[in-house]
Amino acid sequence: MAEQTSEEDILLAKRIISAAERHDIGALKILLKEGSANVQDPTATAAISPLHAAIAACGKVDERKEADENAVKTVELLLENGAIWNDLNKEDETPGCIALKLGQKKIYDIMVEAGVRAELLFSKMAELGLDRDEEEVEEDKSLESQPAVKKQKVSEDNVKAIQEAVEEKVLDDVSLDNQAYLKSQLRYKPGILLDESNNAVMMDWETQIMQRHAETLIPKTGLRAMNVGHGMGIVDTAIQTHDPSEHHIVEAHPQVLQRLRDQGWFDKPNVIIHEGRWQDVLPKLVEKGVVLDAIYYDTFAEDYKALKEFFSEYVTRLLDSNGKFGWYNGLGADRQICYDVYTKVAEMDLYEAGFRTEWEDIAVPSDLHGSDQWTGTRRPYWTIDVYRLPVNTFVK
Repeated sequence: MAEQTSEEDILLAKRIISAAERHDIGALKILLKEGSANVQDPTATAAISPLHAAIAACGKVDERKEADENAVKTVELLLENGAIWNDLNKEDETPGCIALKLGQKKIYDIMVEAGVRAELLFSKMAELGLDRDEEEVEEDKSLESQPAVKKQKVSEDNVKAIQEAVEEKVLDDVSLDNQAYLKSQLRYKPGILLDESNNAVMMDWETQIMQRHAETLIPKTGLRAMNVGHGMGIVDTAIQTHDPSEHHIVEAHPQVLQRLRDQGWFDKPNVIIHEGRWQDVLPKLVEKGVVLDAIYYDTFAEDYKALKEFFSEYVTRLLDSNGKFGWYNGLGADRQICYDVYTKVAEMDLYEAGFRTEWEDIAVPSDLHGSDQWTGTRRPYWTIDVYRLPVNTFVK
């Protein structure tokens, strides 16, 4: 049972939020010695953090001048004291969302940089195994005290049934796990591909983006190209118009592979279909000494960690020294600040892996947001106005 908040804690939360809202740096420094930069007033009608309050108090740029020095220092002080860059209020807005809505560019840029720092730190902590808190460790210990499926005295058939029941209970959204997605039933409908959880895997509105990716990666005929993740076949169809000498397609979902067969892709000249997950296929291509001029990545139900592994471990070894690498840049595309943060994080990680990134901005269709194209989907995966198309080449 959650502990009841004391009157002293409520008063302290009110004072911290009030000081943040007034941009009173002196008072805030004193108060933060006693309380958290992430407090919320449980008695307030609308939950708001000190960071939300500090930014909202700046007002709209068209109504007053841009945030003054005290406002900037207040935001920086809260961040230095652990304020969460992507914390949500009851309106489902992050502090950066509020800064963007108000036109406070200076504050917005500070929030983006804070997000980048946080994500890079979390990534490094994960690499070092330092990303697990005490609650997770305790949970793991409690799970260890329970018999694992294979330790229970049941038949192999019952083991499978138990495992499937656990997976079904935990994963009501197959997009959260690649293995679950690959076992799921897909539905091809006019203009859209859906998984069994009603997530849109791919949609027709992406055609312009996919065509441009093909144009930037394959500027002339006779190049050796590879696409990872066929989906509806939009980008592979675009690649074919550039007459590649080799066209490798890596695809793991059984239904997509069957569609590739039904549509004759297996019989196309110079097209080589690799059946399986890229994690299993690409090491074999590296071993064979395959070299490519263009590589494109657009998988589903995989996170940024998978993309980073893809370009760090495999693009670096498969791509010709003068080749180009591209990927579907949809990370955080349901929220502008998340998109801006992850775009910067990706660019930095790519540079660390030896790649230079050039960006091309493409306006998404103006009628996309709120349109009936999303009818029947679990959620819109794209809500922002501009797609940032990446083209990566080796740093010379």
